[in-house]
Amino acid sequence: MTRPVELDLGLVVAGHGRHYIVETPEGHRLICHPRGKKSALVVGDRVRWLPVGGDQDEGVIEHLEPRRNLLFRQDEWKTKSFAANLDQLLIWLAVDPQFSESQLTRALIAAESAGIDATIVLNKTDLPDAAAQRARLAPYRAMGYAVIELSLKHAFDAASGTLNERLAGRTTLVLGPSGTGKSTLINALLPGARAQVGEISQALNSGRHTTTTTQWYWLDRATNSALIDSPGFQEFGLQQIEAQQLPAYMPDLRAHAGGCKFYNCTHRHEPGCAVIAAVERGDVSASRWRIYGDLLDERARTRW
Repeated sequence: MTRPVELDLGLVVAGHGRHYIVETPEGHRLICHPRGKKSALVVGDRVRWLPVGGDQDEGVIEHLEPRRNLLFRQDEWKTKSFAANLDQLLIWLAVDPQFSESQLTRALIAAESAGIDATIVLNKTDLPDAAAQRARLAPYRAMGYAVIELSLKHAFDAASGTLNERLAGRTTLVLGPSGTGKSTLINALLPGARAQVGEISQALNSGRHTTTTTQWYWLDRATNSALIDSPGFQEFGLQQIEAQQLPAYMPDLRAHAGGCKFYNCTHRHEPGCAVIAAVERGDVSASRWRIYGDLLDERARTRW
């Protein structure tokens, strides 16, 4: 669709069904509806819109601007896009409850495939099991991922300052399982979060619509610092990734895959596999290799 020059620019900050909250460059928020019966807009999308009947509180979305990247989530039945135009993925974990390495790996693969930086945070490091959980993250530090440790229950300490530096000037999607302290983070960083939620609820006429669980918050509009919060740890859709591409998005496997005897090595059982040799030497963690195998099996089950 050709974009008429008179269309206004907007940012999708929330939505439900075919109702979206679009924010103008001046900070005004309004409810917008896309044209047509289908819509695949997500939080973080830049769109072009027109007011309805001259009303600046309601509009029609006419055009989706090109995306820099797109992340997917999935459930038992389908894969669906849910956030776009990200600079960073902040994976929020905790010492307790113990995190799932499979979920962590999925999130990192999704970020790698979309060209999005990823930062891992380990919260509640004041708890007794901190050393064990820190050890589980050692392979990720070795791969080059930034890992920040802190305990938000007590205060923002030096590590929290490091976190603030990584959030500055970036659009960050923050994800974490329930009970990890992500709400504490949101409340600490965003004293006005409830006000932003209230604006969205009012715009959506809360009696008729329910806001999506994925939502945009400004940390500092002047510096383009923003958080996108998606409650609960999403299972990332990896259906867009071919099975043979998986090692390319796993830095530890990628570092050794080029040394395999066969060009089409699956790194599961072939003779002369450099990845298997690395696992046996301890250069690739056995748990990561098992997760890779599980993902390969999953792709085989879901292949059309």
